[in-house]
Order: sequence, then C-alpha cells, then structure tokens
Amino acid sequence: MARQPSRSILRKCAALGVALAATLGFANTATAAAANYVALGDSYSSGVGAGSYGPGGCKRSANAYGQLWANAHSGTKFTFLACSGARTGDVVTQIGSMPSNATLVTVTVGGNDAGFTDVIKTCTLNDDTACVNRVNTAKAYAQNTLPALLDRVYSAAKAKAPNAKLVVLSYPRFYTVPGSCNVGLSDTKRSAINSGADTLASVLSSRAAAAGAKFVDVRPAFVGHNICSAAGDYLHSLTWPVDESYHPTAAGQRGGYYSPLTSAIG
Repeated sequence: MARQPSRSILRKCAALGVALAATLGFANTATAAAANYVALGDSYSSGVGAGSYGPGGCKRSANAYGQLWANAHSGTKFTFLACSGARTGDVVTQIGSMPSNATLVTVTVGGNDAGFTDVIKTCTLNDDTACVNRVNTAKAYAQNTLPALLDRVYSAAKAKAPNAKLVVLSYPRFYTVPGSCNVGLSDTKRSAINSGADTLASVLSSRAAAAGAKFVDVRPAFVGHNICSAAGDYLHSLTWPVDESYHPTAAGQRGGYYSPLTSAIG
C-alpha cells in the first residue's frame, strides 16, 4: 500500500500553491494594467497652449492630457499622434499610423471641421449680430454634416484596433457669463460661443454612443476656471502666438482634461 503524505507535507504544498497563485496573480494584474495607448485628435489633444512642445509642427505638449495619463500609468506604451489643426479627415490619417493592438484610444476632434477658428475671428472683429450668425452657421454644420464625419473617424479607429477602448472627449465652454471680464467680447458674443460648444458636445456625445465609445464631457471641469471666471486659469483668452488663443493652459489640460479622463476610465 502506498504511503500517504504527512499533514506537514500537505500544509507546505498548500502554502506553496497559495504563494504561486499570488505571484501569478500579481503578474497578470501588472500585465493587465499596462496599456497600449494612442492619443488622436486636434490641438486640444496635442496640447496647444500648454507649452513644452516636442519637435515638429504638431505642437505636441508634454503637458497634454494624453501624455499626463501615460506618465501616470506605469508600463504604458504611448503613441502620440494628435496634431494641431487636425480635422476629422486628418484623424483618419492618424489612425493609419496607430498600432492594431492598441488597448486605449482617446480623441478630441470636430471643432476645426465646424469652423472654430473662423467663429472666433468673426466674433472678435465684428458686431454681435455677425457673431451670432456665424455661430449659428457652425452649429448647423455640427448638427447636419459633422455626424457622418465623426462616424467615419470612430469606425476607422475601431476597425484598426478592435480590442481598444475608444474614448471621445468634448470641448469646454469658454466663458463665464456674466463674468469678471470688463473688456473684450460682449456677453452676447460670449453666450453665442458657449452655445456652439454645447451643440458640439451634444453631437459628439450622440455619435460616440452610436459607435459604442465612451464620451467624456469636460465642460463641468472648466466651470469656475474658464475665461471671465474668478480663477480663469484653465483657458487662454487672446494670446500671442495667436494659435494658442482659446486653448487650455497646462492647468487646463491637467484639471480640465486629464482629471475627467482619469475619473471616467481609471
């Protein structure tokens, strides 16, 4: 008859098994935590206005929300493709360069398609009526033309990296109305520009939901920190160089974008 192992040996084997399982468990957890992250999009994703830009003409900032997220998550492989001035068609091109094994993809795009720069220019140089009319034109574009362009972006991202979590981020409201600003645009213009941001957020949210993507609305995070607010530290007003006007500061990228992103996805 075979001799049965002693209780002492059984206890040692059980302890060894627990230790091995724990070790493997920690290893699997570490592997799962490491992301293959791609940041797509326009100047709000590249970090224009936040300083510390890398080489090239895209103005990719070390303070951009994507870079901050990658820095905060040890082991992340980060591919930074966002570029200043990008429209939806440019982001489709960016997607062609992203790895197919990406596990997380973030994108902010649509503002340039809707004519954001021209809206600001028109509202700065013309009267209230011209500003409101230009904003309304941009809103009509966002509601009628932009959805199909966003669908193309989101479907291309999902086709290129089918296992990735796709996260769509909005744009902020630019002004507190009425606020502490005594010069610059009128409250009528400020309200019109804010309404454009609200319309764009609604369209982005709708198309993200249709694509099965996660929508992160950054507008609440900017309250109390946007232009004409008491703090006013999250957004540039009119600046030099001009291309940084109405873009998030380094504080805005961290508090207005990175924090909501982290709250939404961990």
